[in-house]
Amino acid sequence: NRSTEDVISHVLHSSLTHIDSNNGNYKRLLFIDYSSAFNTIVPIKLASKLIDLGLNFSLCNWILDFLTGRPQVVKAGQYTSNSITLYVGAPQGCVLSPLLYSLYTHDCVSSHSSTSIIKFADDTVVLGLIHNNNEAAYLDEVEKLTSWCQDNCLSLNVSKTKELIVDSRKRQQWPYTPLMISGTPVERVSSFKYLGVNISEDLTWTTHIQTQVNKARQRLYHLRQLRKFRVSPAILKTFYSGAIESVLTQCISVWYGNSSSQDCKALQRVVRLAERISGSALPPLQDIYLKRCKSRAVIIIKDSNHPSNGLYTLLPSGKRFRSLMAKTERLRRSFFPQAIRLLNSNPAC
Repeated sequence: NRSTEDVISHVLHSSLTHIDSNNGNYKRLLFIDYSSAFNTIVPIKLASKLIDLGLNFSLCNWILDFLTGRPQVVKAGQYTSNSITLYVGAPQGCVLSPLLYSLYTHDCVSSHSSTSIIKFADDTVVLGLIHNNNEAAYLDEVEKLTSWCQDNCLSLNVSKTKELIVDSRKRQQWPYTPLMISGTPVERVSSFKYLGVNISEDLTWTTHIQTQVNKARQRLYHLRQLRKFRVSPAILKTFYSGAIESVLTQCISVWYGNSSSQDCKALQRVVRLAERISGSALPPLQDIYLKRCKSRAVIIIKDSNHPSNGLYTLLPSGKRFRSLMAKTERLRRSFFPQAIRLLNSNPAC
């Protein structure tokens, strides 16, 4: 019961708090890409791991039988290929496959206190908290991850694996150690699209917002076409909510608080244009952002197993939450500190 917003918020909060704690700190993020991750699961290895986790032996055998000896054909129009039998992998599109993959990779964990491995289905990111230019733990973590993948028959796609370095220091004091995986250099990028959100090395959101604004503007064409067909305002508003607002507000609790005023105006211009086309009043993005922050915070507080649950600590009064300390405005305006301020300003929520 986790969303992409949960994962991205965790990655960003970890980065911001590390950088906020010391001017000499920076962070290296490695976004891992696997070659056909679901297709390379070894059923017998999975069954062994499930048994180690304490799952019922009969259930493990059922899963092993489900994944082993699956016939597969390719159908194009009226033509059907010969059938082949698969003995590895999990079927694409099966609701069980992401869960099985998560269980298959549950033992892929970080081995250093200054590193962490965050997984969301087959999307994996290695976080390295660098202090005093000591990158040894991070480089060792990447090497151990590579070995783990080899032992578990997962193939790293190094050409699509990218590294992002978040460094707010005014002057780079020491050259970054080039990252290599199996002898192949990993490309360093200035921006990476992670779970649908473009994260930039300076942790600004202009690139992401411009992308979403352009996508939303393209869909305004369809809104105009619906109006030409004299569709009712209620249907126009429904189309806006499903096709345009959903684009503008994707993971909004993650990035809106640290967006520049210029970027916020660009977003709101799309909303105003949609209002003129549809003839209906539409909710401002600021209101959606505040509502989303509150609702997400409440969900996290109620879920004691949520990785971020510990950030919400009640004061002795039992009515307010302890504020998160932040030296920089960027951390103060990020999701978790902002959500706590919103909850404290209206405890009834």
